[in-house]
Amino acid sequence: MELRVLTTDSAGPRLHERLAESGREVAFPAGYKVFYARRRFGISGSLELLRKLWLAVKWADVVHLTSAYSFPTIPTILACRALKKPLVWSPHGGLQRWSGSRKRMLKTAWEAVCNAIMDRRRCALHITSEIEAKESRRRVACAYAEVVPNGVEIPDVLPAREWQPGGRLRLLYIGRLDPKKGIENLVDAMMMVDGNTVLDICGTGSDAYVTTLKQRLQDSGMGDRVRFRGHVEGTAKSEAFQNADLCIVPSYTENFAMVVVEALAHAVPVIASTGTPWQELVKQDCGVWVSNEPATLAATIRDMRRRDLESMGSRGRHWMQQQFTWGSVARRMEMLYRGLVDGSRK
Repeated sequence: MELRVLTTDSAGPRLHERLAESGREVAFPAGYKVFYARRRFGISGSLELLRKLWLAVKWADVVHLTSAYSFPTIPTILACRALKKPLVWSPHGGLQRWSGSRKRMLKTAWEAVCNAIMDRRRCALHITSEIEAKESRRRVACAYAEVVPNGVEIPDVLPAREWQPGGRLRLLYIGRLDPKKGIENLVDAMMMVDGNTVLDICGTGSDAYVTTLKQRLQDSGMGDRVRFRGHVEGTAKSEAFQNADLCIVPSYTENFAMVVVEALAHAVPVIASTGTPWQELVKQDCGVWVSNEPATLAATIRDMRRRDLESMGSRGRHWMQQQFTWGSVARRMEMLYRGLVDGSRK
């Protein structure tokens, strides 16, 4: 397969590099090329992207769209219909709703436009879990829908580690800092557990929201037990998992929750909320799946302290090695692409 990527310079973990690469095509070591169109307005508005889009879609045998309510979404759907090209659409949870969802009417109108212009005979909805599937299929009426999970890089070898050193239980949250993630509930749960439990929060969010979280901690008198570590990636992210006994994902809703597979790949057991699609944690005995209510989270944390976390982590890592390697996921995606191209997926 040959891959070309058309995107903008509006985001990414190394944004300064993206800005330096604006307006040109960049070759990546894995063998694919990315063109970074310069953003001119809004979050991802780019006239340069529109100019490149038609020829890019014309070149492709199949187009993979990875956004829901984004500037390129409607133009890409239109181009695929006009040129009769198969489209795989990955909304990445964007079509899901929760009690705090904003701009509901605008999103509903956007979905109506997408459904009206889409060639359903040539469009497949790529979703990462059955939880995401239920809502996404109601909102986008593609002819075909396929659940393919995300994959994870699994370290070949993990350093030796000490579990609960000195009797201290180390909790880890990694992700975007946003009300949807249920972080306030986790902070409130921390108030209900003993002082020998600590929490590292890794991630970034809006300044106003982060200030609110820090004020909540200051008012509770727990500032020394909950530490904000900022954004982590690469080696720093691996070290965060290495220094944790439990990873907690208290979100109100998630389409996949990548941090779950990352934690398990590093042999760290997981407490995941029922807003995530990870009830299988219980069956695999490498974590728990519970409500994100503060009292429930606190009771679960206390219970997990008494369990064999090392064995749970080992089972989780084995599960990832069996089902979530990028190789196995890539083969499933290739089958989806080829099925749309040859017409066997209808």
